[in-house]
Amino acid sequence: MLYSRRLAPCLLGLASAVCAVTAVHPQDSAAPEQGLRTAGHSQKAQGKEDASEIFRPRPGSFPPLEKARAYRGELIFVDHANRRGSLRIQTANAFRFNSPHPFALLPYAVVRYHGAPADLRDIPLGTVLHARAFLPPDPATSTVPVSPHQRDASAAPSENHVILLEDETSNCLREGETWLLKEVELQKDQGLIVASRGPKSGGQIQSGEESMTFDHATRIWRGRECLSVSDLVAEGTWPADGKKSLGGQPTLLGITWKPTPGGVFARFHISDLWLDETSVQRASQHQAETHRSFIRSRWMPAWVDDVEYGTFGRATVTATLFGGMDPSLYADFKPGSQALMNGAATTLKHTEGGTAGPSQMAARGPIHDVNKLPGTPPLGSSGIQIRFETDLITEGIRPTRIIRVRPASWPDLHMPREEYLNGSTFEDRFPSPAIFPKY
Repeated sequence: MLYSRRLAPCLLGLASAVCAVTAVHPQDSAAPEQGLRTAGHSQKAQGKEDASEIFRPRPGSFPPLEKARAYRGELIFVDHANRRGSLRIQTANAFRFNSPHPFALLPYAVVRYHGAPADLRDIPLGTVLHARAFLPPDPATSTVPVSPHQRDASAAPSENHVILLEDETSNCLREGETWLLKEVELQKDQGLIVASRGPKSGGQIQSGEESMTFDHATRIWRGRECLSVSDLVAEGTWPADGKKSLGGQPTLLGITWKPTPGGVFARFHISDLWLDETSVQRASQHQAETHRSFIRSRWMPAWVDDVEYGTFGRATVTATLFGGMDPSLYADFKPGSQALMNGAATTLKHTEGGTAGPSQMAARGPIHDVNKLPGTPPLGSSGIQIRFETDLITEGIRPTRIIRVRPASWPDLHMPREEYLNGSTFEDRFPSPAIFPKY
């Protein structure tokens, strides 16, 4: 009877959530025997697409990064609870004319800000981001509009499901590059910096010179200090008026976009400038701590590789933890420790929230094994697999499904109502893709 009481409200909440576009999983409507297929099962592409020409991520398999499309743009809208937003994609034409282009994060997407793990809520609007994205895994359940894949539109790529999203600082750190400052010009409240991007270790410059604006709101980081433009002028590092050569000074930049004087519509703006290694490390450490606290309160995302069913609701679950997190979070998953596991939607919202939150409906039990999978894990995977046993398995925990899991040592916190699903009023509380433009 205990199993029935806990499972019934869970099934009711999940059935209601299926009606919401952001909650639907490609296999939610599958028959029970279909739900027992092993991870890596691929679904047929929607419509009449030729599988030999079109690549879509498959449930239970991390897609290869080399098949993703790369683009860069300004973050202009965020729906953090549903892990989606819009970018103004950089193109060769006047940047400000490009319409907002919607994107959604894949469940295992890696987001980085200031060289550390991040959530969409951490990134300020206006930040210029580098994206690597795929076509929607299942167009029928996409949380953003699906545009025709045949269309070659650089300002609105059909690949709008992102696996890697990172700011300029993170992109440079990952690729081992830096910005070399060539010249600075200051006139009253407006400034212009000429810089080029190249390898941190020296060698051939990878890009041509680029002019970017800055102003007195630009933050300049040096060691433990946060300086202003006026500070650099006062010490003679930058001129009070006119130009000065900087001789290729290596820095890291935070890049945004804002309207530019003089009718130049494709020029970017510098929001932050890191002058040394210490200042970069401090920015990364602060962001890493912000994200560690966030994941401990929302639980680690993962997906189910296999379920060994027992009797009376008992089961042993094998799951792969998603990647891109701080190492200290993975270290908290230890054999013999207790854990809680809950079903989640592709937006990573808990699908089994009950009336008091996800902890009420979560499956509980010990972690038997924590294994490091052989080889280098693909992007999106931590390469860490856990075996978890529970005496009350819930509907959302099935092979290829997305889950959330936390060690019992993490704090038992009540998360915001918009971050888990329960009841039939989901679409009333959060808009569907109809808010985005149609293609």
